[in-house]
Amino acid sequence: MNERQMIKFFEGIEPPEGVRAELLRGEILLSRSPDLVHNRTVMEMVDQIPRERWSGLQTQCVDMLDGVSAPVPDLVVTRRGAGPNQGTYMPSAAVTALVEVVSRTSVDWDHGVKRSIYAASGVPAYLIIDPIMAQCVLLTEPRGDGEEADYQVRRTSAFGYPVPMEHLGIELSTTELGAYGDIKPHRWS
Repeated sequence: MNERQMIKFFEGIEPPEGVRAELLRGEILLSRSPDLVHNRTVMEMVDQIPRERWSGLQTQCVDMLDGVSAPVPDLVVTRRGAGPNQGTYMPSAAVTALVEVVSRTSVDWDHGVKRSIYAASGVPAYLIIDPIMAQCVLLTEPRGDGEEADYQVRRTSAFGYPVPMEHLGIELSTTELGAYGDIKPHRWS
């Protein structure tokens, strides 16, 4: 299946209620509805983004430059008025920051595959909020192409400490973020 066929096939998928579909480097990833820790974390982030300057979009599909990826980040931050006024996809060029909240099943996708996809598409800031490790990882300065793309700067903040989001001109509070207490640490810490 070529890129155009894969995108067309993906666009025709209608997952059942409570299931999210994402296209990541030609693979279709289905995930169940997030839990309360996840939803409260996203809500906390949305509440801190100044609406007069920024739009914080949830469940927004992003059109990545590689042609076979259409992720649905937990939060897409754009300048107010940036991007199209209608349609399914937000172009990655219009995105200032993407936020993913790690779930029990998304660790490798959020820390690995999505990281390189977002870097290859030039997304300036990628924030990984990780309730498993009780920390936030802010990645900036994307470089490279394809699977080798990565962010050059990594800043890790434990929950309870602020995350300076210089691209947005704000500092995010993490004092209200909840952590999972019953999961083993992972290799991405």
